[in-house]
Amino acid sequence: MTLEFQGAARTVTGSMHLLHVDGSTILLDCGLFQGRRAEANERNRHFPFDPASIAAVVLSHAHIDHSGNLPNLVKQGFTGPIWCTPATKDLCEIMLADSGHIQVKDAEFLNKKLSQQHLPPVEPLYSPEDAAAALRLFRTVPYNKEFPVLPNLTARFADAGHILGSASIRLAHTRNGSVKYLGFTGDVGRWKMPIIRDPASMGDVDILISESTYGGKLHDPPDDMEKSLVADLARAIGRGGKVIVPAFSVGRTQDLVYTLHSLFDKGKLPRIPIYVDSPLAVNATEIYKKHPECFDEEVSRHVGANHDPFGLAQIHYVRSAEESKQLNDKKEPFMVIAASGMCEAGRILHHLANGVEDPRTMILIVGYQAEHTLGYKLVHRDEEVKIFGNVYKRKAEVVVRNSFSAHADNDELLKFIGMVDPKKLQRVFLVHGEYERQLAFQKALGERNYANVQIPQRGEKFELW
Repeated sequence: MTLEFQGAARTVTGSMHLLHVDGSTILLDCGLFQGRRAEANERNRHFPFDPASIAAVVLSHAHIDHSGNLPNLVKQGFTGPIWCTPATKDLCEIMLADSGHIQVKDAEFLNKKLSQQHLPPVEPLYSPEDAAAALRLFRTVPYNKEFPVLPNLTARFADAGHILGSASIRLAHTRNGSVKYLGFTGDVGRWKMPIIRDPASMGDVDILISESTYGGKLHDPPDDMEKSLVADLARAIGRGGKVIVPAFSVGRTQDLVYTLHSLFDKGKLPRIPIYVDSPLAVNATEIYKKHPECFDEEVSRHVGANHDPFGLAQIHYVRSAEESKQLNDKKEPFMVIAASGMCEAGRILHHLANGVEDPRTMILIVGYQAEHTLGYKLVHRDEEVKIFGNVYKRKAEVVVRNSFSAHADNDELLKFIGMVDPKKLQRVFLVHGEYERQLAFQKALGERNYANVQIPQRGEKFELW
């Protein structure tokens, strides 16, 4: 078995790892690389392998940096099965269609500029129709059930506790009568977070591919979520401002809505209007309701008592662009939650353009912001930011609350890896993290006597056994 890293190597996006097994090749994840436009276009459009040569894909979860290039893979010749959990498939149905729509719109916008310069047009990376073609190849398996990937290779999903349906993957390779195990964490979630269950053990493995997004970093504890949110909103409301929350449509939005629900229910939060301004988030929330098997005990009790944890009367789900624009005219305090989570596209840009120069406004950051994104610049409180090509003076208050993060921090990752028998674990590869964070996590693992921890570069290959 040979392991080849072609995505999320020394960066946090574009998860894509190849396994060459007994003459066949499978893919762990097939995500979109997100970064500078020219580099992202080149890397997403051109695979470093023949898609038709891939026998199967095993998908950890639905986030676009893990699933988002599947339609392009299929468009370029892949015809095998795409294995995932049932909730992951349901989320991918809306997320990949939405991504295809964005690809088409981006190409249309760019082609208008190219036409003015008398340059040839570009094709979208893929379309909603390509996304639909990819969905027809999805095959679902519940958690903790073994399934065949290749003649001598089986896989099993365990709950990763990151978003609905997210999974870590344990692969069992039988050769010459013996079995070796390879684990892939996918994205690891956190303990004591709302809605979904805590991360579960994938079982013992010989070799582990681990995410490292927050290596060397610690989050505020989940117990601080309500307390900090109450203080933030009280400050914004007191000065008559609005609260703008960039949030990923899947995962973070539902966590935040559930927490707001709880605060309203306990009488801890002033009853200001809350708007979820993202058609994708609205649809994703409906999918959350379809999968109570993923809920933790607290949410299960709510559902069992016929309470809807996502549909409180104070929370308004905005579907139309016209209704979204009308929020700009509101004078009284309110909160708007909109995608994209890194402020790179979508309706959040209109809300930021409308409020970033108002000192009464609060921009509440609740998720990871990759380098070179508008969200990253806001987190670092740049005095000027560019939105839709225009420069704005940032006068709004920026508040970062990492207690809402759905990614395990340094100690939580150590806890997750600690569920694997250290006597069996021979080798660890760190992916899905900026290089500085990976070095910090490599050091943390070394201090706990994990001897063989490597940080692969893109394109590197390793003979496993």
